[in-house]
Amino acid sequence: MTTLVFGHKAPDTDSTGSPLIWAWYLNQQGQDAEARLLGDPNTEAKFVAERWGFELPQIIDDVAEGQKVVLVDTNNPAELPASINKADILAIIDHHKLFGGLVTAGPIDITIKPVACTATIMHELMGHVATEMPEGIKGLMLSCILSDTLEFRSPTTTPADKALAERLAADLGVDISGYASEMFAAKSDVSAFSEAELLRMDSKETTVEGKKLRVSVLETTSPEQVLSRKAALLDAMPKVASEDGADEVLLFVVDILQEQATMLIPNEAVKAIAEKSFGTTVSGDSVVLPGVMSRKKQIIPVLKV
Repeated sequence: MTTLVFGHKAPDTDSTGSPLIWAWYLNQQGQDAEARLLGDPNTEAKFVAERWGFELPQIIDDVAEGQKVVLVDTNNPAELPASINKADILAIIDHHKLFGGLVTAGPIDITIKPVACTATIMHELMGHVATEMPEGIKGLMLSCILSDTLEFRSPTTTPADKALAERLAADLGVDISGYASEMFAAKSDVSAFSEAELLRMDSKETTVEGKKLRVSVLETTSPEQVLSRKAALLDAMPKVASEDGADEVLLFVVDILQEQATMLIPNEAVKAIAEKSFGTTVSGDSVVLPGVMSRKKQIIPVLKV
């Protein structure tokens, strides 16, 4: 049986590139493996795939009972297919906190490490096979690291992430700053998306003190493109929350260059969350949070309702 490798719903560059990387590795090891996606990837991920000569993996909605799978860049059941616990999970490779809730048919390989990017972990796990990576796989790995670290600006960045990215860039003859700018420009072009699509594009579900929250992040070098649509986004946030069964949607527009986030405030409940979580005072329909760039490290862990 072919092993399917996939990451989380609302796939970003890491959850698009890492399945392709690990499927390549498994095939090198003599296993039949293919990458899959759990939704349409964001514009940066599409740019990266095209840049390095890859077709986007097939999008799937669910998995069949007994299907062999490897999970990358997530271990959260809320971000995975509804039937994931009926699949045969062979391994998990991740850099997020352990959520719990997954059920496996037997013992599996689990690697979760506190680095910024799943691809960094994969390179270590590959051992000597990493020296056999073709240019395209190296390019995907470099792209995943630059995306997840925001070109080393994110507080999640570790020396391992940075050192590996620099080695890969040297091997490929790629200027990191120039290439990262191309990636972020692709990510910043959100003109083709509706407000509801923007709110779901890069979002994760979490529960805080019994409240279900959809935490959405838009990372951009052109925050004005998003904030010019603030009124429409504010109007859409309660609607998306209702449609998705969440109590609230939280939206953070991360300015990559200024290294800060603007949090939109659609109602009193979100205002209270902002003030309790970030120790700030909200006086309008948005609030700037200096230094806040990482949902994983600086947003979700501090949320209070």
